[in-house]
Amino acid sequence: MPAAEIWFDGTFADWKRAAREALTAGITPDVARWIDRQSAQAEFSLGVEEPAAFALSSPPASAPTSRFRVPRDFVSLAADVACFRDETRWGLLYRVLWRLTHNEPHLLEVAIDPDVHGLRAMAKAIHRDIHKMRAFVRFREVATENGPWFVAWFEPQHLIVEANAPFFRDRFPNMRWSILTPDRCVHWQPGAAAPTFTAGARQEDAPTTDAGEKLWLTYYANIFNPARIKIGAMTAEMPRHYWKNLPEAKLIPSLLAESRPRVEAMVSQSVAQSAGRELFETPAGPVTDDLEVLRDAAVTCRACPLWRTATCTVFGEGPSRARIVVVGEQPGDQEDRAGKPFIGPAGQLLDRAFAAAGIDRDALYVTNAVKHFKWEPRGKRRLHQKPNSREIAACRPWLEAELKS
Repeated sequence: MPAAEIWFDGTFADWKRAAREALTAGITPDVARWIDRQSAQAEFSLGVEEPAAFALSSPPASAPTSRFRVPRDFVSLAADVACFRDETRWGLLYRVLWRLTHNEPHLLEVAIDPDVHGLRAMAKAIHRDIHKMRAFVRFREVATENGPWFVAWFEPQHLIVEANAPFFRDRFPNMRWSILTPDRCVHWQPGAAAPTFTAGARQEDAPTTDAGEKLWLTYYANIFNPARIKIGAMTAEMPRHYWKNLPEAKLIPSLLAESRPRVEAMVSQSVAQSAGRELFETPAGPVTDDLEVLRDAAVTCRACPLWRTATCTVFGEGPSRARIVVVGEQPGDQEDRAGKPFIGPAGQLLDRAFAAAGIDRDALYVTNAVKHFKWEPRGKRRLHQKPNSREIAACRPWLEAELKS
């Protein structure tokens, strides 16, 4: 069977019209040849000889249309695939459409089918490109008689400008802006009924800098954290394809080159600060194995802020030569008021457990890793708060001294 030329204007809406007519006429996918009239016109305007079989003056006569039912998922999938930059997409879409309407209504559920896999791969590429456009468009301000006009240059990998226009309209409704691309340009005026579109532009048509760009570059350089840079992850999220049109991208090579020295300096500074805190804040405590001396000394500890809101220091209790030491997290509300460890509800539960196990609590040494009660007010109550690592570290010398005594 000879090839059947199916003419359309290159848009998804007109492809749907042409596809319905082709289905009605019984044109099978293997003979259908999809011809974008606009692309064909451009090709012949460059001097390429027009094949005799072509009739550019008008598309083939339309046959009466019939109603075909397809899954709703196909319509949205086809709208995405229509943005893919590859002329073979139209033939692939028609082949899947034909199969869906000719005894394969559940075709889209077969993920391993080559045609379905191809469509979904194209749609995935479109979604990714749409996301990248939203992330990497950079507007530059242009002063005009009618006020500021914000213009951006972007080079999408696919034909996504019209699909992405509503996002930018909703994101910048009160700003006059244009996004120029090689394929299609979109423009917005505040208060307009809808964005407008024009033919593709050249990069020279877009501004190359503006007054605020220096401030943006300074900000970007200062938030660039070399300690968190993973080159593979960065280029996966910000492919090098987009770098040439991102003002901050020109800083990345130098920032990466400086990353190792900066990380080493950050680590050295952190170590020095930690050492300084230990020397200044961490209590050395008296060199003694006398628990009473240690208890008296701990009362004056100011290594962390917990002493400010605690009623008193709750030190350990029990024989200094106890064979078993029980260490809790921190004193609770009742312990803080009485100055004794493990006398509140948790301590009472512990006493019952000791009794059940036949253990004499008086033979044990009981204490806490943190010696002050950390709490937050909740009405008239004081609710326990978990101590952080700094607070635990501040109390560690006292616990170590207890264990050595």
